[in-house]
Amino acid sequence: MQVTDAQGLTTYDVVVVGGGAAGLGGALILGRSRRSVLVVDAGEPRNAPASGVHGFLSRDGMAPDALLEAGREEVRGYGAEVLDGRVASAESVDGGFTLTLEDGRRVGARRLLVTTGLVDELPDVPGVRERWGRDVLHCPYCHGWEVRDQPVGVLASGPMAVHQALLFRQLTDDLRLFLHTGPRPTDEETEQLAALGITVVEGEVASLEVHEDRLTGVRLQNGEVIPRSAVVVGPRFAARAGMLAGLGLETTDHPSGMGEHVEADAMGLTAVPGVWVAGNVTDPAAQVIGSASAGVMAGAAINADLVAEETREAVAAHQDRLSSTAATGRL
Repeated sequence: MQVTDAQGLTTYDVVVVGGGAAGLGGALILGRSRRSVLVVDAGEPRNAPASGVHGFLSRDGMAPDALLEAGREEVRGYGAEVLDGRVASAESVDGGFTLTLEDGRRVGARRLLVTTGLVDELPDVPGVRERWGRDVLHCPYCHGWEVRDQPVGVLASGPMAVHQALLFRQLTDDLRLFLHTGPRPTDEETEQLAALGITVVEGEVASLEVHEDRLTGVRLQNGEVIPRSAVVVGPRFAARAGMLAGLGLETTDHPSGMGEHVEADAMGLTAVPGVWVAGNVTDPAAQVIGSASAGVMAGAAINADLVAEETREAVAAHQDRLSSTAATGRL
């Protein structure tokens, strides 16, 4: 139920902060449950640079913006509202939450679903950020097929570099691991790399070489250029969760060592009652289809929580009526 008070503050059953796959998945299931839903989205999807979404059954290769627009149209069909904007802060109020947007607008919510995703903190190598999502990649399942059989390099900057090299090796025979600033492989990892024919390149990387808007090679600090058509990096994942600080929710290190996330249970419920999270803000490794599924599950959990609250209130009101009737009958 959507309610507007005397001060003009509109309160929704659920405000979804972030309109990616997770947020829209949650909004869809909530809309189908006849909940009043507002989705607030800044329009900055993490996968915007990519040419297509992969691994999403029946939508493989679909452009990211097209997928989101289709999702927005679907949730609007069930009465959900989609607002372009960014939530700056949130605070707990009696019976729910008040959110303040960057432009000063305020909205109320009985429950919150936060699906703000994460920020990829990339290695500080010239060319990496400029080519990110095109021929500078991270996930073999999202983009590995597109660079199959090409000369690929893995830029080591964190603990997952060897793991990434092993995964990409099945996609190409021409693979090199650039040690750069990453940790040296263990003896066991060195043996694995050698057994699979993965060449290890010593020394730091100076930059990526680009010609006519195509990645052509990796330049080392000593000036040597090694031809490559794609480079794999392992970014650090930083959850977009600053707006949760006012609710007492802080990010914690993810068990994988890949960055930080907002902790939650299997359905997305956080340590703050009434606040759920879904997608990359809590699960850095979630692909688009997984994030959509997590949003659906969180949306169902939120609806069940609202139903439980409304049922308790209805029972209490019913008992009050019975008591009042009984009292009247005794007079």
